[in-house]
Amino acid sequence: MSTIRHRTVFLAVTATAVLGLAFTACGSEGSGVRTSGQEAASSPGAASSAPSTHDAGRAEDTGAAGGPAGATPTGSGSSPDAASGSGPGTGSASGSTPVCATKDVSISAARKDGPPYTHIVLTARNTSGHSCRMNGFPEIQFLEGHRENVPAVAKSKPAAPVVLSAGAPAYALVKLSDGGKDEDTEPVIAFSVTVQGSSAPATVRAPGAEGVAVDSAKWATGYWTPELRNGADDF
Repeated sequence: MSTIRHRTVFLAVTATAVLGLAFTACGSEGSGVRTSGQEAASSPGAASSAPSTHDAGRAEDTGAAGGPAGATPTGSGSSPDAASGSGPGTGSASGSTPVCATKDVSISAARKDGPPYTHIVLTARNTSGHSCRMNGFPEIQFLEGHRENVPAVAKSKPAAPVVLSAGAPAYALVKLSDGGKDEDTEPVIAFSVTVQGSSAPATVRAPGAEGVAVDSAKWATGYWTPELRNGADDF
C-alpha cells in the first residue's frame, strides 16, 4: 500500500513540473514576440533612417525651384548690349562717318500743300560722292534784318543719326507763317541755309514766281530726317 501511495505522489509531482515547464515555455515565447514588436516600434532610427517618398519629392521640388546656391539668373534683360544700347540698330556705326558740310549737299525748296502756303520743304541731296552724316537742323536766315537762325522744333528730332549715302536726300519741314491775312509778313525771294558743322551758307531760291511770305514771330524749322513724318513734322 505504501508503495502505491509513493508512486502516486511521484506522478503528481512529475505532472506538476511538466505543466509548469510548458507554461513557462509558452510565457517566454509570447514575451519574446511582444518585446520584438515593442523594440521595432520604439527604435529611434526606425522611422527617420530614410526619407519618405513625399519628403524626397519635396526636396527635388525645392532644388528645381531654387536652383544651385549662387546661381545667376539669365534672360534677355541681362544682355550687356540690351542695357547699354550698343546693339545693332542704334546708329553707333555712324560715328566714323564724316559730317556733311554745306558744300557736300545740294539744297532746294518746294512749297508744301496749297494756299496760303504756310510751309515749305527743304531737300538736301548728298552730292559729295561718299556717305556723310547730317547734323541737327538747317540753320536758316530768311531776312537780312534778322541775323538769328529760325528756331527748331524739338519733337521733330530723329531718334538715330541721319546718314546719307551718295545721292541720297534728307528733308526738313519749315514753317513760314500762320497764313493769316492780317499777319505781319515780309516777302522772301532767296534765303541762306547752313548745314550744321559748316561756316559757309548756301543761297536757296524760294519757290514760286513771287517767292514766299514769312512771319518772324511764327517761323520754325524741323530737323533733317530721311523722310517727312506725320505727327513729328506737324507744326
